[in-house]
Amino acid sequence: MAFTPYKQGWRKKEEVLTPEQRMAREISRVKTPRGDETFGIVETNLGGSKLRVRCQDNKMRICRIRGKIRKRVWMDDGDLVLVKPWPIQGDIRGDIMMKYTPTQVGYLRRRGFLKLEV
Repeated sequence: MAFTPYKQGWRKKEEVLTPEQRMAREISRVKTPRGDETFGIVETNLGGSKLRVRCQDNKMRICRIRGKIRKRVWMDDGDLVLVKPWPIQGDIRGDIMMKYTPTQVGYLRRRGFLKLEV
């Protein structure tokens, strides 16, 4: 990255990426489930940053959107999310760790990670 001068000092110049480069960068950063994390599909928005999610382990969980992504990401019905069950009441409750983009969903399906129908 190059640095360019502006009124208050120096800042980094924005990189201009082609659509192919953007997609390659997005795919290279796909987070897969680790430990007790699992994939889930949003069924219903319950309000108050809580969602009903059908998880890959065939359980319906009421999940809350964690604070780091609460105001940054909008969740709709049918979105693929990464769910981390709670240590207590893990069969019925969990946290949503991230939301996957359509490009990432296609990548996960091709690699065989995803067993759910999105």
